[in-house]
Amino acid sequence: MSFWGLWNLSFGFFGVQIAYALQSANISRIFSTLGADPHSLSFFWVLPPLMGIIVQPLVGKYSDRTWCRWGRRIPYLFLGAAVAVAVMCLLPNAGSLHLDNTTLIWGTMTAVMLFGLIMLMLLDTSINMAMQPFKMLVGDMVNEEQKKKAYSIQSFLCNAGSVVGYVFPFLFTWIGIKNTAPEGVVPDSVIYSFYIGAAILILCVIYTTIKVKEWNPKDYNEYNHVEEPTGEKADEPGMLTLLVKAPSAFWTIGIVQFFCWAAFLFMWTYTNGTVAANAFDTPILNGELDVKSQAYQAASNWVGILFAVQAIGSVLWATVIPNIKSTKLGYTISLILGGIGFISMAFVTDQHLLFVSFLLIGCGWAAMLAYPFTLLTNALEGRGHMGTYLGLFNGTICLPQIIAALLGGVILSALPLAENGTSNQPFMMVVAGIFLLIGSVCVVFIKEK
Repeated sequence: MSFWGLWNLSFGFFGVQIAYALQSANISRIFSTLGADPHSLSFFWVLPPLMGIIVQPLVGKYSDRTWCRWGRRIPYLFLGAAVAVAVMCLLPNAGSLHLDNTTLIWGTMTAVMLFGLIMLMLLDTSINMAMQPFKMLVGDMVNEEQKKKAYSIQSFLCNAGSVVGYVFPFLFTWIGIKNTAPEGVVPDSVIYSFYIGAAILILCVIYTTIKVKEWNPKDYNEYNHVEEPTGEKADEPGMLTLLVKAPSAFWTIGIVQFFCWAAFLFMWTYTNGTVAANAFDTPILNGELDVKSQAYQAASNWVGILFAVQAIGSVLWATVIPNIKSTKLGYTISLILGGIGFISMAFVTDQHLLFVSFLLIGCGWAAMLAYPFTLLTNALEGRGHMGTYLGLFNGTICLPQIIAALLGGVILSALPLAENGTSNQPFMMVVAGIFLLIGSVCVVFIKEK
């Protein structure tokens, strides 16, 4: 395929990643603004990985068996994107749906929070449905020699979309869109970011659906050496059987994954509070950060910039790690750098110095995206059932986030308040850093072959 053929396969991923970045950077901000207690904030992060562990395997399973005039993957891609666009227009407006207390059974804010939760669940479900087919399209339509190039293009579009999604609220505030709002209402800078992100998402997906023509069943089966287009063989082993027979690398990499993804779940949950408390001197109201203050909202905008710096750091470090001959050594060094970045966040009080912290965190993120699948596929070579094992391996990404989300409030409650009496959320970054350092130690136990 030509460069532009490979580009077209993944171009829609740019729009999907903008939506995902807006979700990652703003969910804690949105629910804090709606009135969520910091100690229960991590519970809202259970939904994204829970939806991922359910939706992505199902999309893979059923799209394998789908053949229609629009293709096999694109129908799921387009449906997921369409739902995501609708939800992106509704979620940030949750705080604007106030009604008289007499018309709501649970009271206004409870109903608003429930509406926000339902929208978050639908958003993550639809994003997962739109995201997975792009990975499959490359697997379906690109030969072995070009797959590295194709996934590199996809990785570039992924990080580019992340940067755009992260900086939107900061950019809109800079051009004059209001960044504060009444209590319980999400600022216009965030609302408009979701609107523009939704528009870009659907345009990118429409471009991909127009430019990409999936092969018909006959051509697909001939190219991929598939004897039967649908159905499963009677003697096909079940997922539990495959798990029992999984190589040791599957489980040892999974242990590393547990500490890594738990650490990043804490980052996504508590970075807003950490930056607001340390670098923006956000006032305290009733013992917690005043989420409706201008300082808190400005800090939340800056978090988007910091996440963009992390994405840039990830791209830069991704060009370095292929030059490290030892896979395990590169993995270990990357996670140590990321752990140092996390721990430093708890003590840095200058908003610009935080760039260094997030560049280091980007090193850990780059390793998490590259090394686990490299090590696992090497260990699976010659075993067969590669797709099923990779689907099962997705559990090592989602389950740690679910567990961390459920325990986040408990850990936060056990941490002491800062010396100046402000939020203890910065100490969650120390916990995240320790988790990443533990993960770097666990790399030693992975068998590369």
